[in-house]
Amino acid sequence: MPSITALQFEQIHVDVARNSTDDFNPFHDPRRFDRIAGNPYPRPLVLGFQLECLCDFLVERQRDDETLEAGEQRLRYRSFQFTFADALWPGEACEIEVRPTLSRKDPPGLSNRVVVRKGGRAVLLGQVRDATEPLVPTPVELDALPDLRPVPDRSLLPGTGLFLKRKFLNTANAKNFLAGSLVDQAHYFDEIAERVRFPPLFPCALASCALLEKAWSEHHDFMADPMVYVAHAITVDRPLASSLRSNDVLHLLVRGPTTVAGSRSLGGTDLPLQRAQCFGLLRDQRVLYAAEIDLAPLRAITGARLPPGDAVGRRRGDGNG
Repeated sequence: MPSITALQFEQIHVDVARNSTDDFNPFHDPRRFDRIAGNPYPRPLVLGFQLECLCDFLVERQRDDETLEAGEQRLRYRSFQFTFADALWPGEACEIEVRPTLSRKDPPGLSNRVVVRKGGRAVLLGQVRDATEPLVPTPVELDALPDLRPVPDRSLLPGTGLFLKRKFLNTANAKNFLAGSLVDQAHYFDEIAERVRFPPLFPCALASCALLEKAWSEHHDFMADPMVYVAHAITVDRPLASSLRSNDVLHLLVRGPTTVAGSRSLGGTDLPLQRAQCFGLLRDQRVLYAAEIDLAPLRAITGARLPPGDAVGRRRGDGNG
């Protein structure tokens, strides 16, 4: 049977999640969200990665309640596919449905469908899948990158088109992100039990900061020309994720965005999509995760009378928010 969880985010949860990931998107900022051109939302938005982290936790809890073979739980890659069908803001009741785990033998894999709804309408549709192969492959050119440690933060790597944003992991931020995502942090961190396990989507959530920093460096206007998330496709290397510890360096690389074919997933209408490629590399430059982030201009979505998803803005010269 599917499991259904009812809950409600408040602004404090949004603030904790955005602060713990340095996400300065004005759509989440109660001081700025109402100054965004054409903004149809009455309140700041819950972060997309915040919702996704909660979905992943509920999938893990669902699997804990099921009988899975040990080998199935050791599949190397966890992949996420999420499509945003609407936005969620503080004070709105929602429910998350996690469907029973599907197990496959050839090729081996586990998968769960997830749906987030409010008022009977879908907000987020997704799948969490563990497999032996990644959903989002790592480009071979990442193997030829120079040593990233001496490269200045927030800079372009010459000849690659890759923007570098450097972050350092710490358990306090991860715990706060979990708290903001309404997740039981003891599932991942417990000092007395000597449990330290960074949730797979926390390092991925830092990609939003990298995307915003790149847009800032390119002088885009956050307020006049905002972009919204349409879909996320992410693959995380689970053994590497399980090895993460506080103070580990994370090199965030962003390429694009570039124009891709429109999606019919939102209301049956093609949209002018922009796709950014995001990668998280550890100190030794092994790839922790690879992601494809699809975005669309807010004006294109509202013009088509479609419900936007979580938003990523473009630069305005009045501070980070």
